[in-house]
Amino acid sequence: MFSAFARALLAMWIGTVALAAEKPFHNAELIFPQEAWHNHSSCVVEAPNGDLFATWFHGSGERKADDVRVEAARLKRGRPSWTPRFTLADTPGYPDCNPLLHVDERGRLWLFHTTILANLWESALLKLYVSSDWRRATPPKWDRAEVLHLTPGPEFDAAISNALPRVQALAEGQAWPEQTRREVAEFVQAMRDHSADKLYRRLGWMGRSHLTVIGQRWLLPLYHDGFSFCLVAISDDQGGSWRPSAPIIGAGNIQATIVPRRDGSLVAYMRDNGPPPKRLQVAESRDRGETWSPGVDSEIPNPGSGADVIALRDGTWAYLGNDTEKGRHSLAVWLSDDEGRSWKARRHLERTSAEAGGSYGYPSLIQSRDGSLHATYSFLEPQGGAINHAHFNLAWVRQGD
Repeated sequence: MFSAFARALLAMWIGTVALAAEKPFHNAELIFPQEAWHNHSSCVVEAPNGDLFATWFHGSGERKADDVRVEAARLKRGRPSWTPRFTLADTPGYPDCNPLLHVDERGRLWLFHTTILANLWESALLKLYVSSDWRRATPPKWDRAEVLHLTPGPEFDAAISNALPRVQALAEGQAWPEQTRREVAEFVQAMRDHSADKLYRRLGWMGRSHLTVIGQRWLLPLYHDGFSFCLVAISDDQGGSWRPSAPIIGAGNIQATIVPRRDGSLVAYMRDNGPPPKRLQVAESRDRGETWSPGVDSEIPNPGSGADVIALRDGTWAYLGNDTEKGRHSLAVWLSDDEGRSWKARRHLERTSAEAGGSYGYPSLIQSRDGSLHATYSFLEPQGGAINHAHFNLAWVRQGD
């Protein structure tokens, strides 16, 4: 009889052999045909039965277009094409944007999205919905629908007070043009002014990436376009109640995606919303998301666009985003075998010239139960836009371009 340790070693060896023998593959298809309407900011999850469920926002624009709604579609396991799309959430007369999804351990679907009250990102109202009846052909039936209220407290003010001198010193130490220096000074003053406005600091929080589950703790990364920094909505009762972390503040960092390390620390990767050099910004937490180090530049290029980073079951990290400092015409998946300290494999899902007019971005990335990867992302070319779905494996990525 094998010991538990021997069985574990055998399983690991079998898994390694299977991975080595895995044949590279990559398939991609549009969830719906390209069109003139704006379709953006998608998110994908896997249902307990292996089906995929994807969502995005659709309309004639974004925050300034009152016809924007949240749409969704399903891909049945083993089927070659997605179901017809349907409306997942719509607040008549208001833009509904930035949807993200989560499937909890009970198999329920969670939807988070923002309703833009006054056609400004700073007026975003964060909402959540929960459904235990969402895997049929009809749109989900919501068991719970409410506003997710966040009330930043003293830790919010303390973090801003500590960050202001640091950001100002950073600006003074850079060889930036005078215009950039003025913009940074205005950013610092705006943080100071807005933090004193109770309504401003309670509105405007938006999500973009999947929430991260650490034991019984849920971490929902949020950002504010006016403050131009992030915080995390924390729930220790599986979404029953929420409270804000201390903010993650850099020189303009938004749209965090959070990945855990084996030692229990957390890493947040964030879109660069500040001055050059344009790099994906990174911060760390060593208290399960309560507080964060300052956001600083990483080595990964970022043109000011959303990215996604996930930890795979074998310990590999996968990053998906635009690998440029300007433009969204190149979208690549990167792999790291040392928890983000280096990225040794890269392959492009999309790549064209900046002049060709293609834009591919705001990706959502998951690993399905069979170990393969699924990504959805905004797909815009001169002939129209849509949401694209790519299905591939690690062997394909490791082949390189």
